[in-house]
Amino acid sequence: MKINNIDGEIVKDNETYLLKDNTSLKNLVVSSTTLHPGKSTRGHSHPGKEEVYMIMSGTGRMQLDDNEFNISGGEMILIEDGVFHRVHNTGEEDLYMVCIFDGDRNH
Repeated sequence: MKINNIDGEIVKDNETYLLKDNTSLKNLVVSSTTLHPGKSTRGHSHPGKEEVYMIMSGTGRMQLDDNEFNISGGEMILIEDGVFHRVHNTGEEDLYMVCIFDGDRNH
């Protein structure tokens, strides 16, 4: 499986983003998001759950609770239990990221 195509099932495909979840693993979900320029994810938190975001390409800003910082391709963000997180695409190209989380919840 190539990192730039995690396969999986399309969960959402709209003017904001293309979201796919690969649920072939027993305990983890590998999700990919192609976030379009000028758009933002809704933002959410998961009490009792951790998540890893790998920014594959593009540029933007990551919000973790009240902390916001620049992100770009090649970076990894570890999201601790219950922390609110949201991504903003501030670039002129799609921001592509892969997220890994415990499959024991709705995404």
